[in-house]
Amino acid sequence: MTQGFSGSYAINGTNLVLQPTSGRWNGRDLLGIDGAGHPIYPSIREFEMSWALISTTDFAQLNNFQLSVGNTGTVSVDLPKWGNAGYMFYSYSGCTLREPQAGSYFSADGYVQDVTMTIMGVRT
Repeated sequence: MTQGFSGSYAINGTNLVLQPTSGRWNGRDLLGIDGAGHPIYPSIREFEMSWALISTTDFAQLNNFQLSVGNTGTVSVDLPKWGNAGYMFYSYSGCTLREPQAGSYFSADGYVQDVTMTIMGVRT
């Protein structure tokens, strides 16, 4: 994990053309409880980016990122640093991408509503 160069959301060093409307770290599922009564969590996290409204061109950029690594590759993603006191971006490597999810089309002008993309395998 190194400090990001972009100061914004980026995948493999390429800034997203349209920055997400919002982003959030997803909670981790509890794996169990150890013998001392402490919770056990997986070592990796997920981060979800979402857009309220996005053009089909910008959606294609997201989809192409996922298609380029598909089933075998990993990416480096610039995200807000987990648990940091400030809003500072860091580059997390070895991540995988879940296929972007799209909502309804908005007008004939080529926009899509409620788009999300999840970054998986983030080692914080």
